[in-house]
Amino acid sequence: MILKNLITVSAFTALLFATSAFIYQNKDQKSIQHSTDENKGFAVLELFTSEGCSSCPPADELMGKMEKEYKDEPVYLLSYHVDYWNRLGWKDRFSTTENSRRQQEYSRILNSQVYTPQLVVNGRTEFVGSDESSIKNAVQKALFTDKKTNIELSATISQKDINVSYRTSATDPKNILLVNLVEKHSSTQVGRGENEGRHLHHWQIVHQQNPISLSKQQEGTTTFKLPEGFSPDNWEVIAFIQNAKTGQISGSAVTAFK
Repeated sequence: MILKNLITVSAFTALLFATSAFIYQNKDQKSIQHSTDENKGFAVLELFTSEGCSSCPPADELMGKMEKEYKDEPVYLLSYHVDYWNRLGWKDRFSTTENSRRQQEYSRILNSQVYTPQLVVNGRTEFVGSDESSIKNAVQKALFTDKKTNIELSATISQKDINVSYRTSATDPKNILLVNLVEKHSSTQVGRGENEGRHLHHWQIVHQQNPISLSKQQEGTTTFKLPEGFSPDNWEVIAFIQNAKTGQISGSAVTAFK
């Protein structure tokens, strides 16, 4: 079931883009033309999902397939678990109020309803998260048309923290750099709710997102608390630049850990 959540968005306007994701569903496609080195495009895919939604597992699986298919392309996948499904029988351990607020903000900007699974491409276009054909078409268009603002990104691990250094040439005062701590893969045995009894797999899970205003400085450092059970091989940092007013994303980058 796709949940049409009609929560009022006015209370969330001040909390500008606390988080981000995207999706795809498999429909007998013969071949996919990928971008070449000459192309300067990119695609940021933000998926809004929940372990409590029976329509979400196909979208989550699509994220895993796309992660493999586009691993050598400038395609950045982010999965946000929302919390408004938690009241219906199962609490999603990855869900946060911030993720739900981010989706509400997209609802305002894109004039769309709030539902799961929902996917947003480059902050401009939204789709049902399992609509593989439409999503892939949007990705291919972005790879060949959207110009990418450069971001330099690096991440180091200390005893308790993750320190991320960034630098960008973006100068628009409306721009925000959103730095995301992402777990590449995890799974859950669901005990209640619409997915009761299912073992669900998730990819590119956003655990924390730090927003940084670029109005005064284009370089610096931001810090995340080191998650429990952290393994560098299963985590990465993805950052992207977004216009706080229009939602449009103008550049993105990913880094592993040193």
